[in-house]
Amino acid sequence: MSFEFIKVNPQYAKHIALIELNRPKELNALSRQVMLEIRDTLKALDEDDNVRVIILTGGEKVFAAGADIKQMADATAIDMLNIDQFSTWDQIKKTRKPIIAAVSGFALGGGCELAMTCDMIIATETAKFGQPEIKIGTMPGAGGTQRLTRAIGKVRAMEMVLTGKFISAEEALQYGLVNRIVPAELMMHETLGLAKQIAAQSPVAIKLAKEAVNQAFNSTLDEGLMFERKNFYLTFASEDQKEGMAAFVEKRTPEFKGK
Repeated sequence: MSFEFIKVNPQYAKHIALIELNRPKELNALSRQVMLEIRDTLKALDEDDNVRVIILTGGEKVFAAGADIKQMADATAIDMLNIDQFSTWDQIKKTRKPIIAAVSGFALGGGCELAMTCDMIIATETAKFGQPEIKIGTMPGAGGTQRLTRAIGKVRAMEMVLTGKFISAEEALQYGLVNRIVPAELMMHETLGLAKQIAAQSPVAIKLAKEAVNQAFNSTLDEGLMFERKNFYLTFASEDQKEGMAAFVEKRTPEFKGK
């Protein structure tokens, strides 16, 4: 895979793909082209049977400092409607394989929203998260008011969104926005370690479990429990479930094939 603004390695490690934002001069600002490249890559990786987990990063210095404001400054409401830029974000949400964001430096505006759209976040000590759109006369538009509120609660999200304040990696960990904090030089090592743990499991069960966890945000408890139960039953239609339980009984390591 070859793109202008991202680097892609579909075989970063066994069953693990890597997407790296690559606009260093613009601090990885999320232009429409960047988002289209991410969308197309995720779609391809989601269909690649060799890939079980996807890592998304911007590198050690910055994750993404926000949207590309130059592309939006003179746009009208109709322009924004016709661009339909959020279809690219929808692809991230629809990706069935787990996505881990490795975040160092600024994750602001669209960058914060991009990280939150992923399933897990490994942050470095230098990471800073924020939704500063209010400072340029607008507001978050790619899930910032919704995912941030669900992650850290109403009053904290309200303060961040209405003042544009940033939070540190330590605060993000305390608030439940990130999984853990690591030194910048260990970011990819730690992220890869988590990805390997997930990739070692049944690809069928991983997809169904991710779907069930996400359903918790879109349903009542009773609806979520019924959805979970359905997906639980579905795992018993897979060869992976038979292999996994047989391996447990036989006290050996299972060999999952995603079938």
